[in-house]
Amino acid sequence: MKTIFITTLLMIFSTSYAVANSSEVTHVDVRKTGENYNFSVTIKHADTGWDHYANKWEVVGDKGEVYGTRILHHPHVNEQPFTRSLSNVKIPAGIKSVIIRSYDSVHGLGEKEFRVELP
Repeated sequence: MKTIFITTLLMIFSTSYAVANSSEVTHVDVRKTGENYNFSVTIKHADTGWDHYANKWEVVGDKGEVYGTRILHHPHVNEQPFTRSLSNVKIPAGIKSVIIRSYDSVHGLGEKEFRVELP
């Protein structure tokens, strides 16, 4: 009984830790420039240094097709939340909205997706 209790507690705490430390997109600004789009994406993550930081975000279609990826090359420990841009993203005609997904170096894909309407 004691082992089950301890195992359950560990599962609860590890799940809470994972959720609390995954990256999250909090704001997106998108502008159309000619045929392409420019994205400015704000991410919130409890970066702790090189071992655990938000390391990329993607512009994705409804079927999982990746239209653009912004690699984040370093931690942003003292800059939270932070905003980074990606220009000249080609999105096929007729697409009305996209999903922005963020990742971190420990948990991978963040728990929440952020849908944005295209102008």
